[in-house]
Amino acid sequence: MQRIIAGIVAAVLAANGFAMLFAGGWWYGVVPGVPETGPFNPHFVKDIGAAYLICGAALAWRAARGASTAALGAVTAAAAFLVVHALIHVVDEVSGSNALGEFARDFPGVFLPALVAVWIALPVRKSA
Repeated sequence: MQRIIAGIVAAVLAANGFAMLFAGGWWYGVVPGVPETGPFNPHFVKDIGAAYLICGAALAWRAARGASTAALGAVTAAAAFLVVHALIHVVDEVSGSNALGEFARDFPGVFLPALVAVWIALPVRKSA
Protein backbone atom coordinates (compact mmCIF):
# COMPACT_ATOMS: atom_id res chain seq x y z
CA MET A 1 0.00 0.00 0.00
CA GLN A 2 2.84 2.43 0.83
CA ARG A 3 4.35 1.93 -2.61
CA ILE A 4 1.08 2.70 -4.39
CA ILE A 5 0.46 5.82 -2.34
CA ALA A 6 4.11 6.83 -2.76
CA GLY A 7 3.60 6.68 -6.53
CA ILE A 8 0.48 8.83 -6.38
CA VAL A 9 2.08 11.44 -4.10
CA ALA A 10 5.23 11.36 -6.25
CA ALA A 11 3.20 12.26 -9.33
CA VAL A 12 1.42 15.12 -7.55
CA LEU A 13 4.60 16.58 -6.05
CA ALA A 14 6.53 16.24 -9.31
CA ALA A 15 3.69 17.89 -11.26
CA ASN A 16 3.68 20.74 -8.75
CA GLY A 17 7.45 21.07 -9.09
CA PHE A 18 7.28 21.10 -12.90
CA ALA A 19 4.54 23.74 -12.80
CA MET A 20 6.62 25.89 -10.46
CA LEU A 21 9.72 25.51 -12.65
CA PHE A 22 8.14 25.95 -16.07
CA ALA A 23 4.89 27.88 -15.46
CA GLY A 24 5.68 29.74 -12.26
CA GLY A 25 3.53 32.76 -13.02
CA TRP A 26 0.51 30.59 -13.75
CA TRP A 27 1.17 28.43 -10.65
CA TYR A 28 1.49 31.55 -8.49
CA GLY A 29 -1.89 32.82 -9.62
CA VAL A 30 -3.90 29.61 -9.29
CA VAL A 31 -2.74 28.12 -5.98
CA PRO A 32 -5.03 29.39 -3.20
CA GLY A 33 -3.28 31.65 -0.71
CA VAL A 34 -0.03 32.01 -2.64
CA PRO A 35 -0.66 35.53 -4.01
CA GLU A 36 -1.30 36.71 -0.45
CA THR A 37 2.31 35.83 0.49
CA GLY A 38 3.74 38.80 -1.41
CA PRO A 39 4.78 39.71 -4.92
CA PHE A 40 5.68 36.98 -7.42
CA ASN A 41 9.39 36.13 -7.31
CA PRO A 42 10.18 33.80 -10.24
CA HIS A 43 13.55 32.70 -8.88
CA PHE A 44 12.09 31.83 -5.47
CA VAL A 45 9.21 29.89 -7.03
CA LYS A 46 11.70 27.92 -9.16
CA ASP A 47 13.86 27.17 -6.11
CA ILE A 48 10.89 25.69 -4.28
CA GLY A 49 9.75 23.94 -7.45
CA ALA A 50 13.13 22.22 -7.61
CA ALA A 51 12.65 20.98 -4.04
CA TYR A 52 9.19 19.64 -4.89
CA LEU A 53 10.51 17.94 -8.02
CA ILE A 54 13.23 16.20 -5.98
CA CYS A 55 10.65 15.17 -3.35
CA GLY A 56 8.56 13.67 -6.14
CA ALA A 57 11.60 11.80 -7.46
CA ALA A 58 12.38 10.43 -3.99
CA LEU A 59 8.83 9.20 -3.54
CA ALA A 60 8.87 7.69 -7.03
CA TRP A 61 12.06 5.87 -6.10
CA ARG A 62 10.34 4.51 -2.98
CA ALA A 63 7.39 3.42 -5.11
CA ALA A 64 9.65 1.68 -7.61
CA ARG A 65 12.26 0.18 -5.28
CA GLY A 66 10.23 -0.61 -2.19
CA ALA A 67 11.86 -0.46 1.20
CA SER A 68 15.46 -0.51 -0.01
CA THR A 69 17.82 1.41 2.25
CA ALA A 70 18.56 4.01 -0.43
CA ALA A 71 14.89 4.55 -1.27
CA LEU A 72 13.98 4.95 2.40
CA GLY A 73 16.85 7.41 2.86
CA ALA A 74 15.70 9.48 -0.10
CA VAL A 75 12.08 9.54 1.01
CA THR A 76 13.13 10.43 4.57
CA ALA A 77 14.94 13.49 3.22
CA ALA A 78 11.88 14.41 1.15
CA ALA A 79 9.65 13.97 4.19
CA ALA A 80 11.98 16.20 6.21
CA PHE A 81 11.62 19.03 3.68
CA LEU A 82 7.85 18.64 3.56
CA VAL A 83 7.55 18.61 7.37
CA VAL A 84 9.75 21.70 7.80
CA HIS A 85 7.73 23.44 5.07
CA ALA A 86 4.52 22.51 6.93
CA LEU A 87 5.96 23.81 10.22
CA ILE A 88 6.71 27.15 8.56
CA HIS A 89 3.05 27.28 7.57
CA VAL A 90 1.98 26.47 11.13
CA VAL A 91 4.07 29.34 12.51
CA ASP A 92 2.71 31.76 9.90
CA GLU A 93 -0.87 30.62 10.43
CA VAL A 94 -0.77 30.79 14.21
CA SER A 95 0.43 34.38 13.99
CA GLY A 96 -2.37 35.34 11.58
CA SER A 97 -5.93 36.36 12.23
CA ASN A 98 -7.53 33.41 10.37
CA ALA A 99 -5.45 30.43 11.50
CA LEU A 100 -8.21 27.84 11.14
CA GLY A 101 -9.20 29.04 7.68
CA GLU A 102 -5.59 29.09 6.50
CA PHE A 103 -4.96 25.65 7.97
CA ALA A 104 -8.01 24.28 6.14
CA ARG A 105 -6.84 25.92 2.90
CA ASP A 106 -3.29 24.54 3.28
CA PHE A 107 -4.17 21.06 4.55
CA PRO A 108 -4.46 19.26 1.20
CA GLY A 109 -1.37 20.80 -0.40
CA VAL A 110 0.98 21.32 2.54
CA PHE A 111 0.07 19.27 5.60
CA LEU A 112 -1.33 16.11 4.00
CA PRO A 113 1.72 15.51 1.76
CA ALA A 114 4.01 15.96 4.77
CA LEU A 115 2.02 13.48 6.86
CA VAL A 116 1.83 10.95 4.04
CA ALA A 117 5.57 11.29 3.28
CA VAL A 118 6.41 10.60 6.93
CA TRP A 119 4.23 7.48 6.80
CA ILE A 120 5.86 6.37 3.54
CA ALA A 121 9.32 6.89 5.04
CA LEU A 122 8.58 4.44 7.85
CA PRO A 123 10.05 1.01 7.24
CA VAL A 124 7.46 -1.65 6.49
CA ARG A 125 7.08 -4.07 9.38
CA LYS A 126 6.76 -7.66 8.38
CA SER A 127 4.10 -9.71 10.11
CA ALA A 128 5.33 -12.61 12.24
